[in-house]
Amino acid sequence: MNRTQAVTRWFTADNNPIQVFGTVAAIVVGAIAVRPIGFSGTGLAVLCLLVLVSLMTCTRLIPEGRLAPGPQFAVLCVWSAGAAALLALDRSGASALFAYFVTGHAGYRLDSRRSLPFAVCTSVLCAGVLLLPWGGHGTSWIVGAFTGVSVLVGISNRAHTDALRSARAAAEQAELAARAEARAEALAERARIARDVHDVLAHSLAGVNMQLEVTDALLESGDVERARQAAQRAQSLVRSGLTEVQRTVGDLREDALPLVETLRSMLGSVSDAGTLTVDGPERELPVRLAQVIVRCAQEALTNAHKYAPGAPVRMRLEYVERREHLPDKTVFEVVNSAPPEGSRPLAGAGSGMGLVGMRERLDLVGGTVTAGPIVDGDNSGGWLVRVVIPG
Repeated sequence: MNRTQAVTRWFTADNNPIQVFGTVAAIVVGAIAVRPIGFSGTGLAVLCLLVLVSLMTCTRLIPEGRLAPGPQFAVLCVWSAGAAALLALDRSGASALFAYFVTGHAGYRLDSRRSLPFAVCTSVLCAGVLLLPWGGHGTSWIVGAFTGVSVLVGISNRAHTDALRSARAAAEQAELAARAEARAEALAERARIARDVHDVLAHSLAGVNMQLEVTDALLESGDVERARQAAQRAQSLVRSGLTEVQRTVGDLREDALPLVETLRSMLGSVSDAGTLTVDGPERELPVRLAQVIVRCAQEALTNAHKYAPGAPVRMRLEYVERREHLPDKTVFEVVNSAPPEGSRPLAGAGSGMGLVGMRERLDLVGGTVTAGPIVDGDNSGGWLVRVVIPG
């Protein structure tokens, strides 16, 4: 970029075409209409003043903020004095255009406390020079007295510009907020998918690990046949784990999830003695809530196999309808009995994040989870996981 282009860009930055056109038009009209113009006497004085006020008029194209308040006010004062002097010598009266421009520009660039007194002083000055015996050459002093009126136009334009800037800033803030919200939603979705993958893999791999430990123990004891059966069960768990992964991917893509059928299928794939009870009028839950229940069920079944392998598992799904001021809610419970004698709990097989993941997932939908040992009743010595979700 050469020097001429840089200067042009510096002057025209942030200026709309109307402002540029108005400035150029004022200078052209002044150069054509103002008289007398010459190289001696009054004509030379008019020419010099015309050049001065034309240069001052070009300061309208300087972007706002490039001039400090002090120099800006000094430019306006020189511009006003030059316009008044030119108006006194001009025989056509066209030079009043520069006086109108200076007060309008003052209204745009200065605050009201300074622009209004400045406009009054400019009006008094222009009217005064036209009242002098040698000033105006027939131009009415009323033309000079009304030069300050254009300050109201400048103030109005200033208010309009400020409103546009505020609207633009508000729109930018709204866009930033929308981007932040979209990012937060994307991160929350990534966390949810991570929890889903954790649940599926933990559920499958814990069972495979248990069967492999059983296989190792049987091989050490020399029971090859039972070791082969345990290895086959491990293979079956791997296949069912792949099926669970496929189903999880499908659930993430579906808009609806058959909750009861999914729970029944999960329970049947891990326990022959498992039961599922459904209480209350069944209703279709939003897919997000249904997925939360499915993930909690997977985690509870994984824990049951880790800490009580071979123990019966009972699931209960209850749909609670709205009552007075209480909203609808869904209650889901997983109860496993005490581990049978001779079982080998896999207490160190998990990551320790299962219950934490359940709580995080339920917090996102406003639900709660309680988990703990059962100290009395038919299932004494077992474990209870209870999930309550609104909706």
